[in-house]
Parts: sequence; structure tokens; C-alpha cells
Amino acid sequence: MASHMNDQHAAGIPAFYEKHAGNFDRERGRDLMERGHLAAAIEGLSPGTRVLDLGCGAGQPIAAHLVSLGFRVTGVDVAEAMIALCRERFRGHEWITADMRRLDLGLAFGAVIAWDSFFHLSRDDQRAMFPVFARHVAPGGSLLFTSGPSDGEVVGSLYGDPLFHASLAPDEYRSRLDASGFDILRHVVEDPDCGNHTVWLARKRVIVDPASPAPLNRAP
Repeated sequence: MASHMNDQHAAGIPAFYEKHAGNFDRERGRDLMERGHLAAAIEGLSPGTRVLDLGCGAGQPIAAHLVSLGFRVTGVDVAEAMIALCRERFRGHEWITADMRRLDLGLAFGAVIAWDSFFHLSRDDQRAMFPVFARHVAPGGSLLFTSGPSDGEVVGSLYGDPLFHASLAPDEYRSRLDASGFDILRHVVEDPDCGNHTVWLARKRVIVDPASPAPLNRAP
């Protein structure tokens, strides 16, 4: 019964953020505690590089920071109310209402960021996301996401409504990243300098032609 109820709460995430977009935007911290992890994710990328923000919310503070650094930001969120705020604030960038689980933009990005969004998916949906990540991160590009510290599901409450979170076990994240072509650069469990977020940073492997030392592809 509990598993069935949790499935219902996971399915309710889009409606939750549609309903509470204004509240969330007002209360979302702007101090950019994520700055250090973001800096590591975009290290070496030139201004103008495409960056994909999955679960971008209303664009504050992460997308706003990326825009300020000169990156071409594509933001994806399941809540149209969130995307509407992004379109109003950050003209000239691309904002898409879509479910990340079914995303196929036909583009590879220098960095893909899923900060405080990926962990709202059920564990099975998280497992299915790794091919989605792999096709959207360019070789040599980076993937940054947050998870829970250990395997499990939690249903909390925010603004009077249930809010679902889930996590795989760390060893499973490691194996799925490896199988999807990523090398782990950073795994910080409950980072005390970042609001106790558990953070993963990985780099997509570059395929090298054996006949040439030059990579076949580089992050755009």
C-alpha cells in the first residue's frame, strides 16, 4: 500500500509545481549555495556553450547565474507556470515545458544540470533517466545532479501538499553512470557547505579514434 501511495505522490509532482510556482519562486534562495559545484560543472566551457538545466524552475538562481556567465541556456521544466516566468525573465534563451523522462532534444550540451529535480522521480524513473542524460551530454561534457544520501523514498510536505523524493543507492548511481559512459568527478554526501545536498558530478567520456590522438567530438 505504501509503495502504491508513493507512486501516486511521485505522479503528483507536475501538479505540485504548477500549483505552487509562485510560492516556490518567492521562497527559493538566491544566495547560490550551489556556486562551487556549478563552477566545477562548467569548468573549461567557453561563453556561448549550450547548457541544459533540467527542472529549471523559475530560473533563479541557477539559470540566472549561467546566463550571467554568457552561456546559452536551455531550461526544461514540467510546470508551464515555471517556464512562463523564465521566458519573461531571460529572453533570448530557450525555455521548454516538458517531462525530463521523455526528453529528446536532438542536441548535446556542454553541461547538463539536474539540481533538486531528478530526485523527484521514482527510483525506476531515475534508472531510466541515464540514457536521457547520456544522449544530451556531449563527449567531454559534464552532468551535475543531486540525490538522496542512500536508497529510499520520502514523502514530505510543502505548502500543505505532499512532496515526493527518492534516491537510488550510491553504488547503483556509480554503476549506472559508468554504464552510460560517465566518469565520476565528485560525490559529496550531505555537503554541509551546500545545504546538506548530496551532489554528483560526472564527465562524459570522449571517444578517441585509435588512428588519431584527437577526440572525435568535443563539448559544444
